[in-house]
Amino acid sequence: MPEGLSPGEVGKEIAEHKQHTVAADTEHDRHDRWLSIVEALLLSLVAVLAAYSGYAAAKWGTESSVTLAGASAARTKANRADTEAIVTRAQDSASFNAWFTAFTAGSANDERLAEKRMRPGYRPAFNAWLATDPEHNSNAPPGPAYMPQYVISQQAAAKAYDARADAEFAGGAKAGATEDKYIRATVFLATVLFLVGISGHFRIRQARMALIGAGGLLLAFAVMQLLRLPGPPG
Repeated sequence: MPEGLSPGEVGKEIAEHKQHTVAADTEHDRHDRWLSIVEALLLSLVAVLAAYSGYAAAKWGTESSVTLAGASAARTKANRADTEAIVTRAQDSASFNAWFTAFTAGSANDERLAEKRMRPGYRPAFNAWLATDPEHNSNAPPGPAYMPQYVISQQAAAKAYDARADAEFAGGAKAGATEDKYIRATVFLATVLFLVGISGHFRIRQARMALIGAGGLLLAFAVMQLLRLPGPPG
């Protein structure tokens, strides 16, 4: 019997090898198909989340700018009201000095004239101070400005504007911090897009799976960050 393989046996071996090769290729294609599906799903999800994160960051950025502008406007109004309060206090002081000069000089006409020139809002405090009999009462307040009735509306307005400015500045700073957090989440999502996007260019299946896994972990981290953040302002 001659040694070696007969043509029939060679053909049989070739057919069996072809079947194994086709089966291996089919299995390889099936894995690649699943990897491609996972990549497509990740890319789609990341694209939606990145669009939402960018939109939210823009909204919070606008909210921060508007709120900080409101704080600046309120601070300007507070400074203006405070200046007006200083002018009013100086006017009241000048009116009282004119009356006190006439009082010490014993000129009743000058006293009445000085009282008529007093600011209407100053007269209640002045009358209340006179009622304490400061000429004979050593415990009387030093002047009308020390009376509870002495109120300068501009001073109260300045305090209100200052409080409003502080509150709006804090709100603007918080909105800016929220914007930064959304931008940071967007950066993580962009990294996921990069990793998953280049994974399809690798022929080695393990390399693709490693890149997809890393992208999935970053995606999960970004999603957790987004869930902790407030939604876009209305």
